[in-house]
Amino acid sequence: MRKYELMAIFPLDEEKAKKGTEDVKSVLTNFGAEIEKEDLFGDRDLTYEIAKQKKGRFVLFNLKLNPDKITEIDKMFKINMNLLKYQFVRLEETK
Repeated sequence: MRKYELMAIFPLDEEKAKKGTEDVKSVLTNFGAEIEKEDLFGDRDLTYEIAKQKKGRFVLFNLKLNPDKITEIDKMFKINMNLLKYQFVRLEETK
């Protein structure tokens, strides 16, 4: 298992953001990820419009995940209508 950061952007609508966050956590746990930390970065302006949205709610997840599962998780995230954008970043292991 490797450590990753996942930055996810959800719509500002409270209901959609909550549903999107729950869906992301559900997908991650279903694929064996261990969510270590979840930080709300708040509502911010987007650099460019995404799905007719000019602002988004940013949430950062710190997690441990098997690298083989990222492709499958990516497929699930692409069909989530409450998730505007996301990016996985692999964290370096500290010794």
